[in-house]
Amino acid sequence: MEPSAISLLGECFRQVGIETVVVTPEDAERLRREKFDACVLPLDSNIKSIIELARSSPSNSRIVIYGLGGSAQDSMRYSKYCINAIFHEPLERSAALKLVRSTRPLVLHEFRRYVRIPVMTEVSILAADGSRLTVTSQEISSGGMSIKGTNSIEPGALVEVSFALLTLPRIWIRGYVSWKKPNKMVGLRFDTTDDRRARLKEWIDSYLES
Repeated sequence: MEPSAISLLGECFRQVGIETVVVTPEDAERLRREKFDACVLPLDSNIKSIIELARSSPSNSRIVIYGLGGSAQDSMRYSKYCINAIFHEPLERSAALKLVRSTRPLVLHEFRRYVRIPVMTEVSILAADGSRLTVTSQEISSGGMSIKGTNSIEPGALVEVSFALLTLPRIWIRGYVSWKKPNKMVGLRFDTTDDRRARLKEWIDSYLES
C-alpha cells in the first residue's frame, strides 16, 4: 500500500479506538502465527495467497477483511473469500472514516448492537420470470441482505437468491425486493416461511459467537 493510504487509514482507525500495524508481504506469515481482528489489503493480483493464508489460519479464519481499490471484477474475483468491505480509490478521508465507523462493531466484536454483517460475496438471483442475475452482497442478516449490481428488479418482486459464506456451503433462500436505489443498490427481505433461512441463521449465530 502507498504510504499516504497507510497514513490516512491508520488515522481513521485510531479515531475509533483501533490501533493499526503495517505488515509487509515478506512478513505475511504473521497472519498464521498471530491473532488480528481485521486487515486492509489492496485488491490486486498479489493478495490471493495472503487472503488464503489468513482464512486458513485457525486464529484468523474469520478476520474482518477490507479491500482497498480494485474494480468490480476484482471484487467478484475475491468474493469466495468473503471480503467484508471496500475502501474505494481515490481514498477520501470522510468516506473512509464513515466506513470505519460503520464496521467498528464488527471489528471489536460488539455484536449485540450489530446484527447486520458486512460481507461481500457473489450472489446469484433467480427472478420470477426465469431470468438470472449475478450481483455482490453488501450486508447480510438472518432477515435479509443488501446487494449491489442491478437496477432491473423492482420493489415487491419475488426472487430466489443463492450464495456461499466461508464455512457455509451454497444455500438458496426465497425473498422479496424491499427497496432499490439509483446506484444499483437493492435490499432483499427473506421470506419468513422459507425454512432454508434457518441454515443462514445458524451460520450467523456461530459467526458472532466465534
